[in-house]
Amino acid sequence: MSGLTAFQDAFTLALAGDDDALGPWVATAGDQAGLRVYRNTVAAGLAEALAATFPTVQRLVGEAWFEAAAVAFARERPPAEPSLLAYGGDFPAWLAAFGPARDLPYLPGVARLDWMWLEAHLAADAAPIGPEAFAGLAPGDLEHTAAVLHPSARLAWFDDNTPSLWRANRPPAEPPASFALDDRGEGLLIARPSGEVVVQPLDAGAHAFIAACAAGRPLAVAAVQALAAEPSAELSAIVQTCLDAGLFTALHPTETSS
Repeated sequence: MSGLTAFQDAFTLALAGDDDALGPWVATAGDQAGLRVYRNTVAAGLAEALAATFPTVQRLVGEAWFEAAAVAFARERPPAEPSLLAYGGDFPAWLAAFGPARDLPYLPGVARLDWMWLEAHLAADAAPIGPEAFAGLAPGDLEHTAAVLHPSARLAWFDDNTPSLWRANRPPAEPPASFALDDRGEGLLIARPSGEVVVQPLDAGAHAFIAACAAGRPLAVAAVQALAAEPSAELSAIVQTCLDAGLFTALHPTETSS
């Protein structure tokens, strides 16, 4: 390893918080002070990037709390790639183990939904199919035909109403004066079938149907799973919801319905 490469690697570690990494090069108090300036600038930039990715988390905890958490995260988990667009994928899991967030059990779930929104926003484009694609299907075809989800589709299920909390506080929504968490399970679909990310609340039946489609299951199996999750589910309404959301990009045959 060349001297320049060794210095660059050590400097990267030092910016991430390793006080000893630059030992051979940083010897004076003035050098250490200069390093702290660089380190604080990098940490502040990463915190700003995280705030842009997790705006709902920031709104719920406040700017000061979020900045402190983001700086702590950035020092523990510096970026692995030059681009910050995909930085913070492990922030939701990190929050779950972050001591000051212990009394905010909903926070990792909210962060997860913020991250899903970003993934949908950055996903590849694809043209959705319309109802005419389903018009030629006979009842027997459903047992060996699967619906392909849009590449931007992100699906989540929670055993409480965290999705409603997220939707109520996600900017630019005007946050409510109060919000009560309860144990009503909720699902959420986030996708970008055209130019904008759309968010669709899901009940248990719709979530089970879409999850089965995401797993490549035939439409008949998806219908069975929807009814198992919610016996009163209206399958035609679920399919219409999917079509309205631009969720499907193709139909393709499957080898088995098992």
